[in-house]
Amino acid sequence: MKRSFARFAALGGLCFSLPGYAQMGMMGPGHMMMGMSMVRHHFVMANGIDPQYASAENPLQPSQPNLLSGKRLFEQNCARCHGPRGLGDGPDGKNLTPRPANIAAVSKMPMASDGYLLWTISEGGVPVGSAMPPFKGALREEDIWKIITYVRSL
Repeated sequence: MKRSFARFAALGGLCFSLPGYAQMGMMGPGHMMMGMSMVRHHFVMANGIDPQYASAENPLQPSQPNLLSGKRLFEQNCARCHGPRGLGDGPDGKNLTPRPANIAAVSKMPMASDGYLLWTISEGGVPVGSAMPPFKGALREEDIWKIITYVRSL
């Protein structure tokens, strides 16, 4: 019994002495989202997504032409903040609060439905108070779907 308590106490001390993202249950750079990047997740958990996007489904197949076009669009519109591999490590995102999400990982999460990703890119950070610009006026919906198709392949 004493040994179990000692191990438990040591483990608890270790948890409270690790870097902030370990204490918050999140991984560091290049893995899952950190700190403030969770703001969209918390917003969705509390409020859901805009109903106009909720049931949207990607009409595009992950064909070579769609993936290549999606990659080109991603590089032109997203990589400066989200990084070339979607890890949230782009040069323009380094000083943003919240930091850009690791969309390569986010796109694989259960909550990242097609509708969620369409809403995120279309409306940008406006609903959650982040610096991400809305792309619904800058890109055609088909182009947003191509980006989503590409991001899911990362």
